[in-house]
Amino acid sequence: MKILSGKELAGFVKERQAHQVSSMTKTPKLLIIRDSDNPVITKYVNLKIKYGEDIGIVVEDYRANSSEDIAKRIQSANVDDTISGIILQLPLTDKSQTDTLCNMIAPTKDVDGLGLNSVYDSATATAILWLLTGYDITLTNARIALVGRGKLVGAPLYNMFTKSGYNVTLFHRGDDLSDLINYNIIITATGVPDLITDQMVKPGATIIDAGTASEDGVLKGDVSSSVRERQDLNAITPITGGVGPLTVTCLFDHVIQSASQH
Repeated sequence: MKILSGKELAGFVKERQAHQVSSMTKTPKLLIIRDSDNPVITKYVNLKIKYGEDIGIVVEDYRANSSEDIAKRIQSANVDDTISGIILQLPLTDKSQTDTLCNMIAPTKDVDGLGLNSVYDSATATAILWLLTGYDITLTNARIALVGRGKLVGAPLYNMFTKSGYNVTLFHRGDDLSDLINYNIIITATGVPDLITDQMVKPGATIIDAGTASEDGVLKGDVSSSVRERQDLNAITPITGGVGPLTVTCLFDHVIQSASQH
């Protein structure tokens, strides 16, 4: 069984990015806006700060106290020539404002690719494609299940796969997931711990677990431990170090692209 390590793949791209940044006349800057100190969110923000330090990109972590505060910070950052990229670290406290606020980010600075007019594809969705390609997981003729229709993973990946002509089905969180047994590739990103159980996964399946939640201070994915213990799978992402590292890598690729164009 293959372990799909995004961390390993990210290392190769990171070296290239560091060389690119060192040759730039202007130091790129990424602004992260969040309104929560949730441990999962904090973990991902810190990963991005550390990654930026490693390749020479400045990262500002802005802690907002309301949706209005977020909107004001986005507006000021849109016209700030020192800022190359802007991201909202999701989920926001008021989820109903997510689309509105994401769409406020200038398209050329929307490096997470979440706004309607962003010039970039979703960083997380792109990272999953990089991971599948890097480990030679074939999508052609495979039955692909996407569990969760979130803005970060499910929705953008569904659009990408559909445009490419792949056989993909989108499952919502409340759907009957027993049908997953009929799919070759399962990509899940709901943030519901242990949602995908042993009975839902057939031998030889490939699983991308992009769901992350904190349970009693422990990070958990959507896939239960009983699935992870099986030896008859084709491939699976680890609990940590799967999609996350490549998402950060893709995000900073977009920051570099944005900085080189301004």
